[in-house]
Amino acid sequence: MTDIVISFIHILSLVLIIAIIVRALMSWVMPNDASGLTRVLLDITDPVLRPIRRILPPVGGIDFSPLLALVLIQLVSQVLIQLLVNVG
Repeated sequence: MTDIVISFIHILSLVLIIAIIVRALMSWVMPNDASGLTRVLLDITDPVLRPIRRILPPVGGIDFSPLLALVLIQLVSQVLIQLLVNVG
């Protein structure tokens, strides 16, 4: 059972990381795009990025929230996996 949960955490963190990276890249290439892909990326990443943006506003016009989100996702997933390995 713990293997399934660990796999789920891996997959979820990977999906979030990929979505945040793609969103950041798209914001450089197509900043005002209103396509379906952009809407999906916003729906996936906004719940993660919005709270970080409240704490960490853009500095000099550069938004560091995606970078911090990537670090936090990795940290939280590793802590959760380690806890599950130690318990199981």
